[in-house]
Amino acid sequence: MSIGLYFGSFNPIHIGHLIIANHILNATSIEKVWFVISPQNPFKKSSSLLNEFERLHLLQKAIGNDSRLKAVDIEFALPKPSYTATTLAYLAEKYPQYTFQIIMGSDSFQNIAQWKNAAFIAENYKLLIYKRPGFEVNNILGAAIEVLNAPLLEISATYIRQMVREGKSIKYLVPQSIEGEIATNRFYRH
Repeated sequence: MSIGLYFGSFNPIHIGHLIIANHILNATSIEKVWFVISPQNPFKKSSSLLNEFERLHLLQKAIGNDSRLKAVDIEFALPKPSYTATTLAYLAEKYPQYTFQIIMGSDSFQNIAQWKNAAFIAENYKLLIYKRPGFEVNNILGAAIEVLNAPLLEISATYIRQMVREGKSIKYLVPQSIEGEIATNRFYRH
């Protein structure tokens, strides 16, 4: 089985993430998309992160009963900060029957040379790259890539957190199943 690994903080998961996952499933040979929640991304400040178990809960609620999608907490038990290469090695050992490909935006791909063990990732994994405006795809590592024109929305988790802090509606930006959870639990209020 071919699994697309979609790494991220998902702080919170939003409609844009789900649209990209659905597009990957429709446009490639990927059979399932696993959302791999990063407890601590080495390139982001952790102070603005909601607890990883709360982010996992929101992600599970957002996915609902869509069997093509899975929320994965594999990095919760791995050393922090989370490095993609470490996670990939763990997954390859734990699930030798699966073929893994990595899903990322062209903005993340621009920084891949700075990732820990970037050459190993480029040599051993196909990268599914969805274009983001203003970020060209320059394959300096010579990785096996597939560039996709996924439908994109100009929303981000940062924008959603800002709307919540300002007491504004996030309706239609996040799945309805988690909109209430965010409000009830007062997530992202400060």
